[in-house]
Amino acid sequence: MGQLNQPPPRFAFVTIPDSTKASLRQRLDARRRERWPGLSKLETSFRGNFAYVAGVDSDGDAMALFRLRYQRSASSWRFAVYLASRDGYEDSVLPSGSFAGTPEEALDCACGLYLNDPSAWVEDSPKNVLPRPLSLQLVAQPPMSA
Repeated sequence: MGQLNQPPPRFAFVTIPDSTKASLRQRLDARRRERWPGLSKLETSFRGNFAYVAGVDSDGDAMALFRLRYQRSASSWRFAVYLASRDGYEDSVLPSGSFAGTPEEALDCACGLYLNDPSAWVEDSPKNVLPRPLSLQLVAQPPMSA
């Protein structure tokens, strides 16, 4: 019997190259040392096209933080935060407004949530600098005279 002709899958499965795995671990650890000294180390594991990242505190307790989906680029990964309430991962938006970003952005976003530091969600880029603070000003109107 002849083999059936099947179209290629829409989203082909891609494994993460070993060089990218090593680079990812180095980048995340450098960011951890720079921004998250409360974490003694990060544990990164790989399955298929996913990288799973957990943080380890000074007591040796590990907590799942996030998952990255490899997109054939070492600099842009899809981000999913770990939800303890569901014991699973959910695709999430980074503070930049994108579903994909750098590993460092993902680490900052997840650690900002789990280590209770929302300052991690504020970008330092000039596009977020306003000439003056935003404020809501209520202007009182004088009563109408009859």
